[in-house]
Amino acid sequence: MTDPRYLLLYVQDPLASAAFYADLLGKTPVESSPGFTLFVLDNGTKLGFWARPTVKPDARPASGDHGELGFPVADAQAVDALYAEWSRRGVTMAQTPTSLDFGYTFVGLDPDGHRLRAFALTLP
Repeated sequence: MTDPRYLLLYVQDPLASAAFYADLLGKTPVESSPGFTLFVLDNGTKLGFWARPTVKPDARPASGDHGELGFPVADAQAVDALYAEWSRRGVTMAQTPTSLDFGYTFVGLDPDGHRLRAFALTLP
């Protein structure tokens, strides 16, 4: 079995998601249309956004609050810096920087409510 290298999120407006993630990631989508947009990340992972009304079989309507995209960073200072940067960009925040069992983290939300967790692991 191969490792997953393709993340696909169902969204209301792929072009709005493309604009949000282009700003957040500092990348341009490699494909962009009203029904679908696609980014290729530096590690080769593909991140796609598919218009929920066109998904087959039909996707159940829901908020994006069913999982997270994780953004690992080096340390707590990097978490705080990213929080400040995303806040300046207007990202809605669901959780301010805080210490949890696994490390230091915060959670932002994309336009469809998908969670974007930045974190620095605390190693024992």
